[in-house]
Amino acid sequence: MKVNQWTIGLAAVGLVSIPASGLTEEKMSPVLTALTPTSIAGYVNTSIEWNPGTGNANVPGFSFNRGKQDGFNLDVVKIQIAKPLDETQWAAGYNVELLFGPDANALATGSSLNSITAVGPGGGTTTTSLANNSDFAIKSAYVALRAPVGNGLDFKVGVFDTIIGYETFDAGSNPNYTRSYGYSIEPTTHTGVLMSYQLCKFASASAGIANTFGPSINARANPPKSESYKTYMGSVALTAPDDWGFLSGSTVYAGIINGFNNGITADQTSYYLGATVATPVKGLRLGVSYDYLGTTDEFAETRGGDRTLYGNAFALYASFQATEKLGLHLRGEYASTDTDVTATPLLGAGVDRVFAATATVQYDLWANVVSRLEFRWDHADGNSNAYGGDLAKGSPAGKPDYFTLALNLIYKF
Repeated sequence: MKVNQWTIGLAAVGLVSIPASGLTEEKMSPVLTALTPTSIAGYVNTSIEWNPGTGNANVPGFSFNRGKQDGFNLDVVKIQIAKPLDETQWAAGYNVELLFGPDANALATGSSLNSITAVGPGGGTTTTSLANNSDFAIKSAYVALRAPVGNGLDFKVGVFDTIIGYETFDAGSNPNYTRSYGYSIEPTTHTGVLMSYQLCKFASASAGIANTFGPSINARANPPKSESYKTYMGSVALTAPDDWGFLSGSTVYAGIINGFNNGITADQTSYYLGATVATPVKGLRLGVSYDYLGTTDEFAETRGGDRTLYGNAFALYASFQATEKLGLHLRGEYASTDTDVTATPLLGAGVDRVFAATATVQYDLWANVVSRLEFRWDHADGNSNAYGGDLAKGSPAGKPDYFTLALNLIYKF
């Protein structure tokens, strides 16, 4: 059977199908050959949030929290187009993840242009920061390659997710809807090269080099650093083998990232240690994570600030899959900092220690839909008036505790 090029083109994007016999009498189109292994996936993430009490001018600093209080929200839409690596020795593929919506701005990948510096008539300079508020971001966009070295050495070249962290940007892949404080102090994406290698059946490692510690695509550490200054990263993961009984599949993960964060113009180092452990109780898994972010600001003295800053976060997780549809997830946290080591306040304005507890009930009532109800409590330790109020109107903050009740609905396709 002869098939015209228009029909082949429609088949390439999945709008029509062609019987197998329809392609046996003529050479397959190069476009169809390239697109056949490509997959398209994504999700639409929405939420409804209520915060008891009044005053949302001062809120906790966990990621993606600001601007969602007491209302209905479109969080983000993600479209992923990808061709995974196959099992061949010289395999090649790619991955592209595009974000649309308010949470895309929080990722802050933007472009390499973070600020504009203007020279005034008297020779002085004025620097204006540029915020990414387009409701669009590139979460990842890389070429994936494999070289036949040992068990196979895999490469990602382009923009890829950070290699550390218990939680991810994709809310539906996390046990809870709201993110942890640990996630808030971790880097999110890098532009560079990442190598991954399976050392043996139960151990793997990765190492990479990137332009900067911060997420801005194609950004450079120069200036103020030298042209060759780069960010370096490495991690190792251990997975319990099948013959370890109920511990089978448990993982321990450690990683480190060091480089220049052009978002705050300072060197930063992230240390991460995390584990997920299976238990003898069917459906029950426990987790733990620790994040430490150290900042060395060699330009601090000219600004009148501290040279060395830090922030750290500790979290415990418990997840119980009660039935096929019902899941229960708990998270407890403690975080502290000596100052604001990130571009936005880590714990909230003026807060240096915080305790938090999060309880999430997930029930998958509809096909392809993640539906969950979450209650979160944040307590500013030692800062009795940390949350609430409206400083813009001259009134003080009003409460040490901040409560969040959220309904999260995510359709995955």
